[in-house]
Amino acid sequence: MKPPEHIETERLILRKPRSEDANAMFTGWAQDAEVTRYLTWRPHKSIEESHEIIKRCLQLWDGEEDHPYMLTLKERDHPIGMLALHPDGFKIALGYVLAKPHWGRGYMTEASRAVIDLAFKQNGIYRVYATTDVENIGSQRVLEKAGMTREGLLRRYIMHPNVSDEPRDCYMFAVVKQLSPPLPK
Repeated sequence: MKPPEHIETERLILRKPRSEDANAMFTGWAQDAEVTRYLTWRPHKSIEESHEIIKRCLQLWDGEEDHPYMLTLKERDHPIGMLALHPDGFKIALGYVLAKPHWGRGYMTEASRAVIDLAFKQNGIYRVYATTDVENIGSQRVLEKAGMTREGLLRRYIMHPNVSDEPRDCYMFAVVKQLSPPLPK
């Protein structure tokens, strides 16, 4: 799946990252310990780390592995977070991060719904899923509001180094493409 470089929703634009986004990434969320608490990476200690991540994001877009998007408000082309699609055959994993001043406004739910809709318009994509730490109530609500269902508990599934040095329990959330009705006999 090669998604578009630009997706527009009612209030947001999801776009391919640009090298100049590193400053907004660093100051907006990458160095914030509260925002990164349940992520798989530690807060950035310097702007150089954010520049390296943006460089990697652009390399990913050039390939066909992952597709990270910057989230911006329509009226202002300033990144407020990121959302990434991780294709895996017939399914796509979803991951995201949002700057704290924008929490609780429905932006991530809106962005997630847009990429779920996009994914299911592709031939051969049948499942969009995400995992979230059992303690990350905010993320669980985002996934439910985006139309996903909590499918189960994954024991000691993922490392969240900002919470623990040991693997953490996570919930699996997913939404699946509806089956086509059977053909009449």
